[in-house]
Formats: sequence, structure tokens, C-alpha cells
Amino acid sequence: MTSAAPAATLLSGNEAIALGALHAGVRVATGYPGTPSTEVLEQLARIAPASVHVDWAPNEKVALDVGVGASLGGARVLVTMKHVGLNVAMDSLMTSPLMGVGAGLVVLCADDPGMHSSQNEQDSRLLARFAGVPLFEPADSQEAYEFIQTALQLSEEWDTPCILRTTTRTSHARSRVVPGPAADVSPRPFVRQARKYVMLPAHARVRHLAQLERLPRLQALVETHPAAREEMGDRAVGVVASGMAYQYVREVLPTASVLKLGITFPLPVERIRRFAGAVRRLLVVEELEPYLEDEIRGLGLAVEGKRWFPRAGELSPELVRQGLQAAGVLEAPPAAAAAPALALRPRPPVLCAGCSHATPFLVLRELGAVVHGDIGCYTLAATEPLAAMDTCLAMGSSIGMAVGMARAGSPGRPVVATIGDSTFFHSGMAALLEAVYSRADITVVILDNGVTAMTGGQPTPGSGSDLRGQAAPRASIPDICRALGVATVMVVDPYDLGATRRALRAAVRQRGVSVVVTSRACVEAPVKNRGRVYTVAAARCDGCQLCMNLGCPALLWDQARTEPPRRVWIDPQLCSGCTVCAQLCPQEAIGPVVAPEPEPVGAAGPS
Repeated sequence: MTSAAPAATLLSGNEAIALGALHAGVRVATGYPGTPSTEVLEQLARIAPASVHVDWAPNEKVALDVGVGASLGGARVLVTMKHVGLNVAMDSLMTSPLMGVGAGLVVLCADDPGMHSSQNEQDSRLLARFAGVPLFEPADSQEAYEFIQTALQLSEEWDTPCILRTTTRTSHARSRVVPGPAADVSPRPFVRQARKYVMLPAHARVRHLAQLERLPRLQALVETHPAAREEMGDRAVGVVASGMAYQYVREVLPTASVLKLGITFPLPVERIRRFAGAVRRLLVVEELEPYLEDEIRGLGLAVEGKRWFPRAGELSPELVRQGLQAAGVLEAPPAAAAAPALALRPRPPVLCAGCSHATPFLVLRELGAVVHGDIGCYTLAATEPLAAMDTCLAMGSSIGMAVGMARAGSPGRPVVATIGDSTFFHSGMAALLEAVYSRADITVVILDNGVTAMTGGQPTPGSGSDLRGQAAPRASIPDICRALGVATVMVVDPYDLGATRRALRAAVRQRGVSVVVTSRACVEAPVKNRGRVYTVAAARCDGCQLCMNLGCPALLWDQARTEPPRRVWIDPQLCSGCTVCAQLCPQEAIGPVVAPEPEPVGAAGPS
């Protein structure tokens, strides 16, 4: 039984995946927020009925473990994450194809070429090959809608998880989608199969052989699968492409012959051989690693790729055009006079006006601490004017790095780890346990703003609500720290500058592990928090710059004043009323805007 097909609509790739998953009968969806994948679960939570479980997990490995369990329990599953999140889930991903699935299981992995919001730009196609799981790459929203359904079906037919790989552009670009009818998929019963599901070495050896036997059959399947297609044109040049790179090739080189791949592991090798034999020159256009190029060259075929196209960064139509011109496929246009450069003022990313994270970093800089940072919007504290962060490696790494520096010998300065509340739940708790166990002399500052702020304010286990806004148990960070063995745990409001200074000074002077939790709701999410707007009494301001060291975008130099000393001005449209700048000002020149007294009722107006 199926429902009527919805009308055509304009959807982003992420929205299309959510709709496709719903129409494919997904009953469990989980993941960890990370740009550019976040909107998939948020959209699914909006459109799915309450019978579909949709929620965030503390981290990507937990999400995949939940997904594998739900799949074995008979429910179709979608697990979402970004590329660096796949690293966190790799332990489970590598073993899951040995176990197989009960119902369909698809891992959405969104790569971020160009590192728009990431600390690296790894190519997850290599990890799919490493794990031996089929990899789908949609090139637009229609394919995103279709491929999630195809991948779920293939997962069941071939008893393996599948990966659906998107990139920033396929995730966020909008295009027309013509949905099909929603399928009525019945849950499957759990069947006990210890030799298949219990990965003892003796069982795993047998299951690994079964996986290796599956791969050639999968490759035979993709040879005829409609996810790949030959678009024959001018046979002087043939281009192999997938994902968004295919769209760029079609835009820049519309007359070329193109082999468009939708499944990029395993590859349709015979189809590639036939295509290569039908064109005089073979090129690969792909983002990041020469994955397709190396595989095709390994078939003994003459192919060109990264010689002409960059290996780092995100492709664009212009970069593809430049590469094709360098390769002699396109003629270079005649040199044109250079357009005058626009005088644009640079706008580097900064913490939001009133961000609760600014105060602790300001104090840590005053204390001269070596600060190991973590992944979150607070990583911006590494930049001027705060300039208070010394390292940042990966999600949840700050505490372990601080422990390592303390073990290496005292640098003569306090060693501090800073970590957000969502990151603490994600992968910081085990590192804090290590710090306690190893008796490290470090201070851990947990920046608790109640949400995963960097990706848009998603709830955490400490938020007290779930993805759908329903009440959920609230995890207490101070209680967790004490349970892990931390003897000194202090909680402060970071808007209270004096209390924050006292707490951090006391913490860094102690031996062993101390924790300071700065607790204040994010000023931007899930709703904007605003207090009274503050202003500067120009007659009192002497331009000492103490308030400017906060890096608050609401604090500006008064451009109307040309003679010294410079004066500070507060943009009333940006000010959140946090009061921190007023607490910093030694001249007491900053205070709230005073509303005018209301006129008495019946007062006579001017004559």
C-alpha cells in the first residue's frame, strides 16, 4: 500500500535526503550535528510522524551503534554526520559490513571541500573503499532523494551498510525534486544469529571472507546500475565525473562525452573501459583526492586529472574552466584589462556580540595560561583581539592535549583545556577521566551554553530537550565531573567578570585536576537573548581599549571623532546587554541606555 505522490518541489540536497528517507520507510534516524549535514535530521524531525524516532546522539560512533542495533531490530535506519564525524564512527563502520544488516542501513557522510566549517577536508570516498561498503554520490537534489532510497534497498539486498556521500554544494544547493510515492515498509523481526552478529575472532574471520566474496558481486551489479550513465557527445575528449563536479563539467563543457558515476565504490570497471575506448582522450574531474583517477589508471588506462585540477579546496565552474584551458581542451579567452579591485573592508569571523565565551578567554590571557582549545565557535578565541588559544586539533582533543603537556613537564605557565558542553558530551568525558587517573596538573574550562551553538543551536544531553523540542532528561556537567573524580568543580556565570576571574585564578593555582564550568545560555540560540542596550558616555571614555580587547562586534571606534583620544562607540543594533564591557571599563564610561521619562497623562503639549 502506498500514498499519493507529492507534487514537484524545490529542495536542498539535505531536505531531499530527509524526504527520501521518510518515503523509503526509515523508522530510526540519528546522528551528530556537523556542517554540511545538520539539516537532514532537522528537516526529518519536522516532516516525520512521531512514530519515526529522530534525535541527536552524543557522538557519531554512538549514532552508528544505535543505527546498527535498530537495523538488526528490523527498522530501516539513517545515520548522519560530516566527514570528520566518520572518523569517530570508523571503529563500528569497519566491522558493520562483516555483521551485515537486518533492515536497510545508510550512513550519510557530508564532506566539506574547502573547509568552510571544518579543520580538514578529507575525502570520504577513500574510507568507503577502506571499509568495503557501497558509496553513492548524488549530483543534485533529485538524485539525493532517489539515492537514499536505492541505498536502503541495496543495503537489504546485499546485507551491508551503505554510505551516501554529499559535499557542501550538493547538501545546500536547491534544485527541483519530483518525489515518488511513500512506500509502506513493514519492520522485520530480529533473528538470532550469533555467528553473524557476535564478532569473536573465529566468527569475524568467516564473516570477512563473506564480505570479500560480496564485493565482486556488488561490482557486477554497478556495471548495469542506472546510477551511472554515458552522455556521449564530442568524442575527442571524454570526462569521468561524479557528484557536484559532474554539474561543473556539464556547465563548462556541454558538448563533451561524459561518464557520470553515481556509485563510486565499487566502480563499474568494464563500463569505464568501454567509455575510455570510445573517446580519444580521457580526463577525470573530481574534488579533493585523485580517487577516480588512481582507480582508472590502475586499470591500465591513460587518464589525466590532478595535473590540471587542484587537489586542495573546493572546485567551481571557473576552476574547472581554467583546468580545461590548461589541458588544451578549451581555448583560453583573450587577455582582458584587469578590472579595478573593489576596496572591501575585510570581515574576519568573530564571536557574537555578548558571547558568553569571551570572558573566560579574556581572563585566561590575563593569567598567561597555555590554552588547548577544541572544536566549536569558541575556537575563534585564537584570533585577535582575544588571541587566547594556543592549540586546536580535533573534536574532544583539548583535555588529552593538556594532559600530555602537563606530563611533558611544566611549561612554567598554567595548562588549561577549554571545551564546549556539546564537545564535552561528544568526546571529552573519557579524556577528563584520563586526566583524573593520571593526576595531571591541569584546569579544564567547560564552556556550557546549553546547545551545540556552532551548527545552529541543536540540543545536547544537557539541554533538557530533544530534537523535536520535547522534554528530555538533563545531564548535569558538574555532577558528571564529580562522578569522574574531579574534586574541585566550580560553576560561574561568565557575565560576572569578577566571579570568573576569582574562579579561574583559584583553579589554576591548585594541584591536580580542577574544573570551571562557565554556564550561560547561548546569546543566539535557540532564541536570541537580549538585555538592555548599553552606551558610552563620550566625555568619560579615554580610549584605553580594555573593552575592545573583548573582540565584541558591537564595540567600535567612534569614526565621527577625528581628534585624539579615540572614543569607543556601541552599536545599539548589535549590543546584547551582557554588561561585560561595562564591568571592564575603569572610567565607568559604559552604562545602559536610559529610557526617557513618560509624559504625564493629560500634559499640555507645546503651544
